[in-house]
Amino acid sequence: MTFSTQHKALFNAHEKLNTTNKVSVVGAGRSGRSVTKLLHALGFSVTLHEKDLSKAPQDFQEFLQVNAIPCIQGKHKKGDFHLCDVLIPSPGVAIASLIPLLSEENPPLIMAETEFAWLYCKEIPVLAITGTSGKTTTTSICSAMLEAQGLHVFTGGNIGTPLSEYALAHILAEKNLETSTASIPNEAQNAHKKADILVLELSSFQLQTCNILRPHIGMCLNITENHLDYHADMQEYIDAKMNLFAHQTENDFAIFGETLKDFPKKYALKAKTLFFDSTAKRFPDTKLMGQHNQNNAEAAWQACQILGVSEENAKIAMKNFSPMINRLEYVAEINGVRYINDSKCTTVDALKVAISAFADSHKPVCLMAGGKFKGGDLASLIPLMKNSVKHIALYGANKDVFMEAFAQDFTVTWDETLQKAIERLQNIATKNDIILLAPATSSFDQYLNYEERGTDFRNIVRALQSA
Repeated sequence: MTFSTQHKALFNAHEKLNTTNKVSVVGAGRSGRSVTKLLHALGFSVTLHEKDLSKAPQDFQEFLQVNAIPCIQGKHKKGDFHLCDVLIPSPGVAIASLIPLLSEENPPLIMAETEFAWLYCKEIPVLAITGTSGKTTTTSICSAMLEAQGLHVFTGGNIGTPLSEYALAHILAEKNLETSTASIPNEAQNAHKKADILVLELSSFQLQTCNILRPHIGMCLNITENHLDYHADMQEYIDAKMNLFAHQTENDFAIFGETLKDFPKKYALKAKTLFFDSTAKRFPDTKLMGQHNQNNAEAAWQACQILGVSEENAKIAMKNFSPMINRLEYVAEINGVRYINDSKCTTVDALKVAISAFADSHKPVCLMAGGKFKGGDLASLIPLMKNSVKHIALYGANKDVFMEAFAQDFTVTWDETLQKAIERLQNIATKNDIILLAPATSSFDQYLNYEERGTDFRNIVRALQSA
């Protein structure tokens, strides 16, 4: 049985949720912790599967103990999930790694945390954004435009706050339960107010295990090679992205970048289809750098005008919108050298966008790259990089991949850590240069996530600034 066939076989009718109370959650990351608390509040019998619970926050460990929620620790093995009817994996757990461990006779229904939470707030319209690059910025711009119109927005999903936190806050409020750190996540305080709209960033990891989620407005910005260390192949990755639109109706909207014009017909979408103009410059009065951010703003505007946002308020939102942390974030200027943090750059395509943002600045770029490489054609960027990149400072894992791609055309150095690479660049960069952290990799060789990598870059640079 192929992966795709086997995967589809696991999506049994969602009526299972009406007849079962046995649910397994895999992973004690933020989404796993949130949905575990939501399941408990709803009365489900929940079991957590976490390889090392000691890494979870202490208050969550206490929550499990106080409420007698079992946690199976250690490496996942066959038989762990045979008694559950529904399985909710953390986004970072590859489904392919779990399928061999499931019962072939009666496999559990696999659901994304986001989809499960959505079942309990379906009355609120959803604007959902996916894509290989730009989705976090676009999600945040959508929320800013909607808020400028006076709407109350819950922003979450892959962007940071699991939807389960919103659902849990309102279920507890409806039950008139007293909230505490034991019953509701600390991070969910902003979820208490009733939202007019849910704005969700969704990754392929989340979408792969959604099969009834229906956003009123779905948006796919772009699709390029990514996450081939997680998905079986590119087709599986694309199919996961397009799952966002699978259950929309004629009353819904599907918005795409111009590079995806063939997709609505190919996937027989029912929703009204719109495409945003990648050359538009509707929002020139903004702090965001690069044409790619004009694209993100145009995509956001296409979605938000459907929800009643005026162009005037959209422009006000863009004028006030600040560059996001870890996304071409200005950190400091030291001796005439500007330090820019784009730790969110985790793919080759994102590196192309980062370099392009400085193409018109005529300032030499010292590029910092390295980490756990996820695939892609680095050499294809050489013509673009030749116009602006002065030096490439590598660090961490996958040194050979970058050396093979760039060593013949650029001066390339390598250091074991980010700090050593920055210290080396202090002796290479000169006034008016830009030191750009744009790794084109995941951070998992040395960091828990790209946020931690960005924080490290920020701390190192600011220490140099104050030295």
